[in-house]
Amino acid sequence: MGVQARLFDPPALVPDGFVYRPEFITVEEERELLEGIGALSFSAVEMHGGIARRRVVHFGWSYGFDTRSTTAAEQVPPFLLPLRERVGAWAERAPADFAQALVIEYPPGAPIGWHRDAPMFGDVAGVSLLTASTMKFRPYVSPSERNAAGRRRSTHEIELAARSAYLITGSARRDYEHHIPPVRALRYSVTFRTVRG
Repeated sequence: MGVQARLFDPPALVPDGFVYRPEFITVEEERELLEGIGALSFSAVEMHGGIARRRVVHFGWSYGFDTRSTTAAEQVPPFLLPLRERVGAWAERAPADFAQALVIEYPPGAPIGWHRDAPMFGDVAGVSLLTASTMKFRPYVSPSERNAAGRRRSTHEIELAARSAYLITGSARRDYEHHIPPVRALRYSVTFRTVRG
């Protein structure tokens, strides 16, 4: 049975290639992850000449938001490996295929703007911790065509509950961009990405 066949939400809520699973981890597993995250050294996100409200830690590969380039980073820490194993099994991929891990801290009021994940990364898997958030999607338009496209609105959205997981593959990864509006309370996400080429 493929991943797509295990959708928990009606397909109309999300683009093709997006798969959602509530209660992906238990409350105890979330607590253990938060303990590990509490020991991490987060860095500011610098882009477009400013500092974003969210903070990040990269593992496996580091991505420069301003330089749009990757460099090797610290190995994925042991406390994240069981989660990566579970994500790999769910995505029907070898866990090591998810060679990049990103832990993001969203303080209250922090958003993440419209974007597609960097092109050097492939499939994206995320796990939400502490606080629910909303993920919105809209069709991707290349920078050279944006003026002609006019104002664009979201076409799909889904609530990402605490302890839930999602996969972004296929059309959802290629043909859409997504964003998360400002969160209501402190939220963490753990994102695993495959690396192209």
